[in-house]
Amino acid sequence: MSSSSMSGSSLPSSSGSEGESVTTVVVAVVTNLGIAAAKAVGGVVSGSSAMLSEAAHSVADTVTEVLLLAALKRSAKPADEAHPLGYGPERYIWALLASIATFVGGAVFAVYDGIHTLVHGEDPGNPTLSYIILAVAFLLEGYSLLVAWRQVKGEAARMRAPLGLYVKHTPDTAVKAVLLENVAALIGLALAAGGLLGAQLTGSGAYDGVASLLIGLLLVWVAWELGRSNARYLIGRPLPAGMRAEVREELLSVPHIEAVLELTTLVQGPAEVLIAAKIDFHDLASARQVEAACEEAEAQLRERFPAIRRVYLDPTPTPS
Repeated sequence: MSSSSMSGSSLPSSSGSEGESVTTVVVAVVTNLGIAAAKAVGGVVSGSSAMLSEAAHSVADTVTEVLLLAALKRSAKPADEAHPLGYGPERYIWALLASIATFVGGAVFAVYDGIHTLVHGEDPGNPTLSYIILAVAFLLEGYSLLVAWRQVKGEAARMRAPLGLYVKHTPDTAVKAVLLENVAALIGLALAAGGLLGAQLTGSGAYDGVASLLIGLLLVWVAWELGRSNARYLIGRPLPAGMRAEVREELLSVPHIEAVLELTTLVQGPAEVLIAAKIDFHDLASARQVEAACEEAEAQLRERFPAIRRVYLDPTPTPS
């Protein structure tokens, strides 16, 4: 009976947080673009497969983050006649493509290069330049991670949710992608440095090959985790059970509402939640009172959960 749309704050964050997400991704793009070029030079000079794998890793991250920027831009388009529920879910399509880019562009190359090095061997070159590049890359990746970490920590605090739980369930998969990719990047840099050091001390390229292989497996995990997160929201994911209980509680607090017979919640994006419910109103409530109750229920839900943009309430009698 009642339906509506608004641009309030997101499920875990405010509308200003959308701007934070863009800033976080832009910082990551600029950082990874420069790092990718430097790693490639270091890999060629040193002959290190781990350095070349790290270069592929940074290229994949750059492509991923460009796709995430497209996701943020396109999902922000307002609802229109062709898409009456808005474009929010489109961000998950682009973010899913980003996870595929991480797998194909980074993981496959690193695993292949690692196996090739272990099978055919390599002649370690001078690793000095590679060490310098890895140190600078570590600082830059650390800064990018700090930017993402601050946003995620702030949003988790606003949601009063444990940080780990928030990262696992956040609908803002763009920021989750940057966070996981930066963590993976720092681990990858450490693995590449270990491979270079092992090759330098022993004269064997096997250490470098193992490092490359581990970097590839790390990227496989990142791609899987991000792909799974985005696929869940594309299929359709409800609010967490605790929040659904709060929505039900809020509806039952409205005068003339006797029971919530069926409740459906759908997260369409970080700032978009749809609520649909079959409501049993008091038998003696007039049509005017039912309409007023629907409006009050909608207002209360929006006040408690600003991310709720659409509320659809269907007056339905309790089956006898």
